[in-house]
Amino acid sequence: MNVSTITEEIRQRALSLGFDLVGFAPVLTPAHALFFRKWLEQGFQGEMSYLARSADARCDLQQVLPGAKSAVVVGLNYAPAVSPVTDDPTRGVFARYALGDDYHEVMQQKLEQLVAFIRQQYPDCRAKIYVDAGPVLERDLAWRAGIGWFGKNTMLINTRLGSYFFLGEILLDIELDYDHPTFGGCGKCNRCIEACPTGAIVAPYVLDARRCISYLTIELRSAIPEELRPPMGNRIFGCDICQEVCPFNQPRPHAPLRSAPTREPRFAPREVTLAPRLVDLLRLGEQDFREQFRRSPVKRAKWRGFRRNVAVALGNSRDQNAVPVLQEQLEHEEDPMVREHLQWALERCRQAG
Repeated sequence: MNVSTITEEIRQRALSLGFDLVGFAPVLTPAHALFFRKWLEQGFQGEMSYLARSADARCDLQQVLPGAKSAVVVGLNYAPAVSPVTDDPTRGVFARYALGDDYHEVMQQKLEQLVAFIRQQYPDCRAKIYVDAGPVLERDLAWRAGIGWFGKNTMLINTRLGSYFFLGEILLDIELDYDHPTFGGCGKCNRCIEACPTGAIVAPYVLDARRCISYLTIELRSAIPEELRPPMGNRIFGCDICQEVCPFNQPRPHAPLRSAPTREPRFAPREVTLAPRLVDLLRLGEQDFREQFRRSPVKRAKWRGFRRNVAVALGNSRDQNAVPVLQEQLEHEEDPMVREHLQWALERCRQAG
């Protein structure tokens, strides 16, 4: 079977597995490797030290899979049928990607099936799968594979689909036919930069993760800087603001795929992620948290970080009815970091009286 034929068969198999986007790229030095290293030098990664530790491998995939020649890159839409409620400050908001099951598991299973298909033709080929958890500059590879282009918010944008999609990759030591890098752009639009409440997009295409709500609510393990708490509003896990305002995520008659609901049933929202009352979330014990968010991306924040996030949101709600709950939780909280956030929230709710 020739290279063109097997490439097309892999593409069709990926689509049949439910992926919305499929592309192929040669394994080369990432086009944005120098930009990535400069970004690290500026400290924009914050506490995500693993990015610096794996920088050399991310910029040279031969360290990840010696002999790697090709990458199969896929995209999977996660947009929910109903957008999360954001205008009630007493209810928590989860990023769209975290409403349902953990995308790592969903993507991993599909990619394993795709590798099994490839090995029917190439039994001895070597392959490595990555889903947002390995030393790969995913967006760079996806851009080269024709999946999307870089927006000013640093998200990868597909002109037809928008930006609500996950990325996954298979590195292979076989040659395939390759797609062309994607062309596209934001033009003069700066909506994402203007809309970011914490000023995390410090310049077009440059994100200071230390100010990003997604980083603050997920990756940051220590206290959230006080000056960044009020603009976080009621976002308790992740943030979609820069995507919500993006024109490429707005449905249009001539672009029906933009923000079209995902076809993956495992991404359907759970009851606990659909505009839950913040006071109810704060009352969740550690075991309840584990049960409610089992096999969910939210578990990455851990119970300690989740309580911190909910406390900040309650403080921003200025809800006087939350005072008794905050007092009760403060009395029983032993973690100094969580206590500080509960105290901050309690003072703000009291001041609203």
